[in-house]
Amino acid sequence: MANFTTMSGFLLMGFSGKPEIEMLFAALFLVLYIVALVGNILIITTTSMDHSLSSPMYFFLKHLSFLDLCYISVTVPRSICNSLMHNGYISLWECILQCFAFTLCGCAEMALLTVMSYDRYVAICLPLRYEVIMDISTCVHGLLAVWASGILGGVMHTAATFSIHFCGANIIHQFFCDVPQLLKLSCSNEYVGELGVSGFLSLVAFVCFISIGVTYMHIFSTVQRIPSAEGRARAFSTCLPHLSVVILFISTSVFDFLKPHSESPTVSDFLLTVFYTVLPPTLNPIIYSLRNKAMKIIIGRSYVLYLFK
Repeated sequence: MANFTTMSGFLLMGFSGKPEIEMLFAALFLVLYIVALVGNILIITTTSMDHSLSSPMYFFLKHLSFLDLCYISVTVPRSICNSLMHNGYISLWECILQCFAFTLCGCAEMALLTVMSYDRYVAICLPLRYEVIMDISTCVHGLLAVWASGILGGVMHTAATFSIHFCGANIIHQFFCDVPQLLKLSCSNEYVGELGVSGFLSLVAFVCFISIGVTYMHIFSTVQRIPSAEGRARAFSTCLPHLSVVILFISTSVFDFLKPHSESPTVSDFLLTVFYTVLPPTLNPIIYSLRNKAMKIIIGRSYVLYLFK
């Protein structure tokens, strides 16, 4: 029997035992990671340097991009290195840190998307009071609450997971320290406490989802009452990118959560995991850049200035 104090580490099985397939997925992950890196850094740089993007919406967008960078960097670089080195070993403490960081980023992103939906609600439904309600103090306190919720969720999830005893082989059938795979290594029913924590965090995520849904019901109701088509289009252009990001993040997470977990995962199971670990932070900057008119203009202007510098 191996437990929290004696187990030295785990073996991440990755996508396949065949080196050529591992290299293929390593190349795919590298491309996606570079796209995520460039896109999110571009948004962070643009929103930080351009004074016309100093509103609370872009303040939160900048931190969403930073959070996405952290989220994808927790799992993907290590997976690429493992594939290139053909060595999936990860120490116990590295696994604990990865589990904590991944949960922290996931919880914080859900909280940040909820805060961003409130910002859009105030901007569209209460435009005359927007600057009063969404002042710098509100934005900072909202951001602190986001990171506090992420840290709390990460501590609870990680502590509950690694307080159990692990029996048998220390093989994780995933490309990172995935909690459901770790629970399969537990002795008897010691994972009941972790299921309780997972249930609580799922409930909080569900409350966030309901809050976002109710918020957008009010937003769409208000937008429909705007008399001019141009005004409705402008209102939709400010909230549709955020709504698209919310749908992408929540749908991929829920799909992976609800899908049946087999005892011997297949390549398709790994790909489904990629949907919520890699795609959201990669596509979020693209969604905001393509669907937000101000972002497109400023990024395009910056690119032209760079070419003729």
